[in-house]
Formats: sequence, C-alpha cells, structure tokens
Amino acid sequence: MVRLGVVFYLAMACVAWVWRVLVQGEPMLFVSEAAELQAGSLCRDGAIGIGIGLAVVAVSDWLTSRTHWGEHLSRRLAEAVGPLSLPQCFVLALASGIGEEFFFRGALQPVVGLGWASFLFGLMHLGPDRAWLPWTGFAMVMGMGLGGLYILTGGIWAPLVAHVVINGVNLPRLAHRSASFVPS
Repeated sequence: MVRLGVVFYLAMACVAWVWRVLVQGEPMLFVSEAAELQAGSLCRDGAIGIGIGLAVVAVSDWLTSRTHWGEHLSRRLAEAVGPLSLPQCFVLALASGIGEEFFFRGALQPVVGLGWASFLFGLMHLGPDRAWLPWTGFAMVMGMGLGGLYILTGGIWAPLVAHVVINGVNLPRLAHRSASFVPS
C-alpha cells in the first residue's frame, strides 16, 4: 500500500510540474513570477505551515472527541489506513503533502480558482459511502484554507508544510488506533 501511494503521489506531483512549468511556463513553487520575485522567507512560511497544521490537528481532535460522526469517521479512517509503521506513515505524509499540494494548489488553483480547486480536492477525499461525507466536507474546507494560505504567502511552502504536518500527526494516530480493534 505504501509503495503504491508513493507512486501515485509522485505521479500527481510530476503531472502538476509538467502542466504548470512546461505547459503554462509558470513557476511551480509560487503563485506567479511576481510572487517568486517577492518570495517570503522559507522559514516564515514553514513556521506558518507548522502552526496551521497543528491547529487543524487540534480541531480534528476536538471533532473526534466531541461528535458522534467525528468518532465514527476516525474509526473508519483507522480501518482504511490499517497497521502502518511510523516510517511508513511519515513517508505517506510527505508524499501526499507534496503530491496533493503541487497538483491542487500549484497547478490547478491558478487555472480554475480557489473554489473549484477546493471542491475538487474535497472530491478526491470522497469515501465509499455516506459515512465518509464529513471527511469530504472537511477536505473541501481544508482545500479552501490551504488554497488561501497559498494566496496569502504567495507560495506553496506554507500549505505544503501544513498538509505534511496534518498527515504526519494523524496517520500514525490512525495506524495505532487500527491496531487496537478488530475491523467491523
């Protein structure tokens, strides 16, 4: 599963890079050439991404502990993730953060806009049945937030770091949770 995920996200990043850089002639890591010239600090954008990522993890924790649908969704996600080692979780977190941010924020959003890119990001997180709809909705909201961060900072680093932090914290938790019960 991990190898397939890495290949999928690498392909997603490559398609994004070809589309944005070779076809459109635009920079991959920045909203525009002008933003590239006025690029902020990588450390600043990384710190913003870490802060936003940890805030999203806190909201996710709160929703999981305070709502029935959040608890149910967490259980379903844990079943889907299954037992993964810590290194596997981190590799998937890094691959998904890079692949999805390059594609949705770096390549797609400049062409279709924030709303459509966020909607399509949410659809990518559509599950097999209605129980997954909160995850899809949460992903759409996150798409808006990450896309807004992309616009605000002028580059891909803050949303990419936030995405990796969110997945890097939540994937090990889900993998650990999956080991604590027999799937239903």
